[in-house]
Formats: sequence, C-alpha cells, structure tokens
Amino acid sequence: MVSNTPMDTTTRTEQRLTDLEIKASFAEDALEQLDKIIVRQQEQIELLTRELTHLRQQASEPGTPRNLRDELPPHY
Repeated sequence: MVSNTPMDTTTRTEQRLTDLEIKASFAEDALEQLDKIIVRQQEQIELLTRELTHLRQQASEPGTPRNLRDELPPHY
C-alpha cells in the first residue's frame, strides 16, 4: 500500500529530481564527446580538401609532360 504522506511525496520528488540531474549530467557528457568528434572530423575534412586541391593543381599543371613509363610500378 502506497501512502501519500507529505514525507513520502517529498522523498519521491527528491528522488525524481536526483534521477533527472543524473540524466542531464550523462547528456552533457555525451554532448561534449560528440562535439569533440565533430571538431576532429571537421579538421580531417579540411585536411582532405587541401590535399585534394593540391592534387588537382598538380594534375592540371601544363608544364609537366606526362610519361606513362613514370606511372609504371617499379618492378616493371
């Protein structure tokens, strides 16, 4: 049998508040971890974009004639 005395109601309310604070803390930790992941991924995207731009510039340079023998693996 559940009694609804003021003491029981206060205890339940305090327990619910504590549970919500714990959940909020876990949510904050998860958000911080996700933020760090996003920052790291953005840095990787920027690095890859710079590398791609550099490779495109190298491939489109008119001053360097392309010799197919230069593209053969060394064991040929």
